[in-house]
Amino acid sequence: MSTIKYLSQTEAINVDQELFNEYGFSVDQLMELAGLSVAISIVKSYSEQSFKDGTTLLVCGPGNNGGDGLVAARHLKLFGYKPVIHYPKQGKGQLFQNLVTQCLKMDITFISEHQQLNWNDITIVVDALFGFSYRPPVRAEFYDILSNLTKIKCPLVSVDIPSGWNVETGPSDDGGKTPVLQPDCLVSLTAPKQCATHFGGRFHWIGGRFVPPSLAKKYQLNLPNYEGTEQCLRIK
Repeated sequence: MSTIKYLSQTEAINVDQELFNEYGFSVDQLMELAGLSVAISIVKSYSEQSFKDGTTLLVCGPGNNGGDGLVAARHLKLFGYKPVIHYPKQGKGQLFQNLVTQCLKMDITFISEHQQLNWNDITIVVDALFGFSYRPPVRAEFYDILSNLTKIKCPLVSVDIPSGWNVETGPSDDGGKTPVLQPDCLVSLTAPKQCATHFGGRFHWIGGRFVPPSLAKKYQLNLPNYEGTEQCLRIK
């Protein structure tokens, strides 16, 4: 089989836009499928009861990557985990309001300040701050959050892009101005981005099983075949 293609930032943006404009997908439709695949990847990576007994912290940004995290939180709750959401800056629009409402109705707690967290209870952290539209430098309002995520002892799961990484070149080389996350698990959505070549953790999954064959052929994605009803596929 041909090697899986790792997308540049421009290619990732173009694929997304074609899914919306040419193939008729809606943002919330793809977000639901992406978030579900993130949750399933987490279950497959961290299935021990000790992870379920502790808190799964999801750190969500204001964009679509954060929306994927909110969806993942809802599914993780249904899968028997104990999600808590840190959502320091809420996304704009009805879509994000709806995602928050759905989580609240599932009795998922939101934490507004990271100082409120009891890190001793947290067994998994999900990084859903920035997606493939991110361009450095990191904004000051997120610096402390990223800095805290570099110090955690439990597994870190990054959604699509480790937050703060350059989408193409990987970990920041700005002389320490941007905290560098080193996730244990990366869930690449649609297709891996070029920065994933720098990923050194244990678990690398592809999720977001919604790419039409004609689009995959156009961009030469060379995606592996998902088995049966699987929503994610481990490639490392």
